[in-house]
Amino acid sequence: MIEASDEQTRLIPVTVLGLGPMGRALAPAFLEVRHPVTVWNRTPGKAGDLIARGAMAANSVQDAVRAGQVIIACLIDYDAVRATLEPSQADWENRWLVNLTSGEPAQARQMSQWTAARGFHYLDGAILTPSSAIGTSSAAVLFSGARDVYEAVQETMAAVGGTAVHLSDDPGQASAYEVALLDNFATSVNGIVHAFALASAEGIEPDVVGRAGPDRRLGGGGVGARHAGADQERGRQRRRDCRCPSPSTHGDGSSLFSSVDEADQDAPRPWGMPIPVSPSQPAPALHSSGLIPGYSAH
Repeated sequence: MIEASDEQTRLIPVTVLGLGPMGRALAPAFLEVRHPVTVWNRTPGKAGDLIARGAMAANSVQDAVRAGQVIIACLIDYDAVRATLEPSQADWENRWLVNLTSGEPAQARQMSQWTAARGFHYLDGAILTPSSAIGTSSAAVLFSGARDVYEAVQETMAAVGGTAVHLSDDPGQASAYEVALLDNFATSVNGIVHAFALASAEGIEPDVVGRAGPDRRLGGGGVGARHAGADQERGRQRRRDCRCPSPSTHGDGSSLFSSVDEADQDAPRPWGMPIPVSPSQPAPALHSSGLIPGYSAH
């Protein structure tokens, strides 16, 4: 474990880079167990009540890094992490960088090589739970990278709460797991919302689709009987102009989402939810859209 140099604190000083929703949840978790905490954000003024709770706000990345032994990066993407750290001339000796930024496995491996060339001790991580779970038993974090680095920061990172798992010495493994899980989520959401859009375009109310099952017949005295006639009439009225949403991406790549609103404009919209249309790239799409609580640009 890392030895604290200041006997008065007895706990490792932690720096949190990035005060988006997740960063603002991580800092209090370390404060709660009495770690000295320094925070930094590209846009000033986001420290809020963290200062009142005992955190120190650094004026520069260099000052922030110097203040901590365990440096937590939780930024919008890996490019932002590199752009934040590269100009800094801070001394990284005896400091550990734990990168909890979401991205691709290849980016995590490149970041590991980049930090190694500069003398950083590097660990990659993926938070699988929303910001509200941080500091509780519900939190779940995956780590990947050199085992000795994980063991060095394991006690400090326990402040995040819940379950922590070291997957592999391969720094890309945590990102790979996260992307796979988000792929499953995106595909599931895409399927159910597209099914409701199809049903709505045919005049079938969402609650009918949701309640239909092997033990609930749509005919006779089943749940659909009350709606069948009206639904069929609405379906006939709309069928001529119906255009159900189909997977597509915007040409400029700015959004990987299509909307139920792209279907028949008169059809009922079950939730007004967007449809993820690129399951092969779920992480950037879901994070930038705000569908995953706790992740957003700041």
